Amino acid sequence: MAHSPSLLSSSLPPTPIHPHPSYPPQLHPLKPFPPQTNPPPSGDDTAKQTFVSIAEAYETLSDPTLRQIYNQYGHDGVTQHKQGGGRGGGGGGHDPFDLFSRFFGGSGHFSHSQPGVRRGPGMEVTVHVPLRAFYTGLATEFSVEKQMVCEECGGSGSAEGEAGVEVCGVCGGRGQTVQRQQLAPGIFQQMQSTCEACGGRGKHVRHRCEVCGGSRVVRRVESHALDVERGMPVGARVAYENEADESPDWEAGDLVVALQEEEPRVAAGEEERSDGAFFRRKKDDLWWREVLSLREAWMGDWSRNLTHLDGHVVRLGRKRGEVVQPGQVDVIGGEGMPVWQWEGEGPEYGKLFVEYVIVLPDQMERGMEKEFWAVWEKYRKKNKVNLMEDSGRPWPKGRDEL
Repeated sequence: MAHSPSLLSSSLPPTPIHPHPSYPPQLHPLKPFPPQTNPPPSGDDTAKQTFVSIAEAYETLSDPTLRQIYNQYGHDGVTQHKQGGGRGGGGGGHDPFDLFSRFFGGSGHFSHSQPGVRRGPGMEVTVHVPLRAFYTGLATEFSVEKQMVCEECGGSGSAEGEAGVEVCGVCGGRGQTVQRQQLAPGIFQQMQSTCEACGGRGKHVRHRCEVCGGSRVVRRVESHALDVERGMPVGARVAYENEADESPDWEAGDLVVALQEEEPRVAAGEEERSDGAFFRRKKDDLWWREVLSLREAWMGDWSRNLTHLDGHVVRLGRKRGEVVQPGQVDVIGGEGMPVWQWEGEGPEYGKLFVEYVIVLPDQMERGMEKEFWAVWEKYRKKNKVNLMEDSGRPWPKGRDEL
């Protein structure tokens, strides 16, 4: 990506500057020389030292604190201030090459500093486990397909290893190219962009690796161990450090696993079957729906053995004469989910909510219907039961056309 254009002018007249007599040479104004009389630098070291001196002078003049220290104590005082000692106190110095960053919007190809290790993108996958695993805990494995550094070439992309990698001749190994374009007399635009020859890598490969084809990475399936703790909430996230997509250009990010509950299904083996497989979880509580016949709901005298997620049995039932209403819910303490990371405070398990559903018969035999009707009429007359009055509904006015 190109930086913001920088406008450079070479036709502006010089402004006379009268330096203080005690200023060191690097703070004196630069005298313009005609191009034919301006000698080139004797080497990279000389050019670098010259620029460092200019940058230090610029920093001293632009910083009010440094300028005051210089006026009072001279160049030695500024040096001691940057080193964290001596006059004026203060902290460490700055990189003189940061001056280019102020003009060109970033380190660019002028910077000699080594930036921090680049971190790659993270990955997130979803793993579905049965409700039983959230209740009892589970040690399992999961597989994920990801990008990995090619083991054949060691991430160089070359069949010859690092020996087969050459520096790009276009950008000189920087991965960036600089283009300078004249916009008007004396005004130039300088732009920095990714080198098209090497794709920003700064290197070329003579013979590509046969495994990765020169891309330096491959797609592989990798397995990881997964420990589901008892009572873990649905949606819990487990992080695996530096296990995301790999690349020679960055440090791998983190792989994050989100735990979700698997849809209930009938177990294949008899030993794995459990009524609890069809429990519904709500945080630390469990819900179960129990179906009763009309006779059981009305007259009682029934019992059920409910097999829990870990195999223990929860007993449900009613004595004779105990009525269960449609939609009635019983609450059984200590039969819900384990509390995740329980530390001895509060209940160790949640609650089990049992909701009752009453199933009425589709039809009745003629003899049974007569007997039931006779019993009902006898009970109604004896106790003077009026269904319309007991329902609390208003009496209909006039004729019901339906």
